Amino acid sequence: MAGSLDGIRVVDSTMSVAGPFATLILADLGADVIKIERPGVGDDTRGWGPPFWDGESCIFSALNRNKRSVSLDLKDPADAERMRDLLATADVFVQNLRPGAMAKLGFGYADVAEINPRLVYCDMTGYGSGGPLSSAPAYDPLMQAFGGLMSLTGEEGRPPSRIPVSVLDQGTGMWTAIAVLDALRTRERTDTGTHIETSLLNTALMWLPFQIMGYLAAGVVPQRLGSGTIGIYPYAAFPTADGYAIVAAGNEGLWVRLCGAIERTDLVDDPRFAHNADRVAHREELFTELAATLSAKDTEHWVRLLDSVGVPCTPIQTLDEVVAHEQVAAIGALPHVPHPRIEDYRTVALPIRDGGRYPEFRMAPPLLGEHTDEVFAELADRRKEDR
Repeated sequence: MAGSLDGIRVVDSTMSVAGPFATLILADLGADVIKIERPGVGDDTRGWGPPFWDGESCIFSALNRNKRSVSLDLKDPADAERMRDLLATADVFVQNLRPGAMAKLGFGYADVAEINPRLVYCDMTGYGSGGPLSSAPAYDPLMQAFGGLMSLTGEEGRPPSRIPVSVLDQGTGMWTAIAVLDALRTRERTDTGTHIETSLLNTALMWLPFQIMGYLAAGVVPQRLGSGTIGIYPYAAFPTADGYAIVAAGNEGLWVRLCGAIERTDLVDDPRFAHNADRVAHREELFTELAATLSAKDTEHWVRLLDSVGVPCTPIQTLDEVVAHEQVAAIGALPHVPHPRIEDYRTVALPIRDGGRYPEFRMAPPLLGEHTDEVFAELADRRKEDR
């Protein structure tokens, strides 16, 4: 089944996580993504590990399926000319070097727009293209710190914690894919390309709209809440006899049902916990009361009981439990797919289904430069046809 971007060519001169995640989305939607990699070195993530799967980086594999790899040294005049030939045939160019670096190589927006006026040119940056930090390094943990996320992550009174996934890299990748789709839609009307930009800093701020708006309104700096959230309580993890469970009593009706189910109706009548705003104000006292009760029995008991009365509750699962869970299997989120080098290969499906089907797995993550000859042979054939 061809994806919606079938016929769209994306030249992908990105590395690490944010850029490859953006182009992974475009590739899964059917685009012909040509990944430009440095000769002999390739994308940095090829060497990130362990873990490796039969010698291949799991990080690289997770981000680069459905792409073709072309090896070019853009500082070499001959390879730079090949890159210009490739961009002349492209619909989208995505790059994530520091601001100004691609222009020094002769592939800034103005340079590329002369080659191909219909091209959608996308700059992915850390702090944005202007300002005093525009050239500063911007890896995900740095941006989680600078952008405020780490100030809110972890338990109060303990050191800040990084969210242990590349939430800003991958979030910026998602915004980039959205921006590219919007630009392609606009091009259908205007028949001209455009220059779009995304940044990890913008993404960090966009993940915090409630907290930022709350600070702007009240002038109060949010504090770390562990597993909790602002504005609602109880809405957090509580200890059980054998682990932890998240309880999410998000309205007054659920609060009353929770107290009835765990035989703590005294809490309903306690003026400290009468309304949600009261419970938020006295969250520490309420945590103590609920933890004392919930820690008396195991997680399965409480999940089953609260589920029976309609109070949202779930165990905190480890990753092995998640992968093995029947619900994950039921939605086919971790499909077995053919791989030319790895037996029993599985991947994480793009979280979009159309007509009940996920986007097609067309190609395994490529070897470095695997498709260089193939891609330029196609260009040569195309030039012959155009004569």
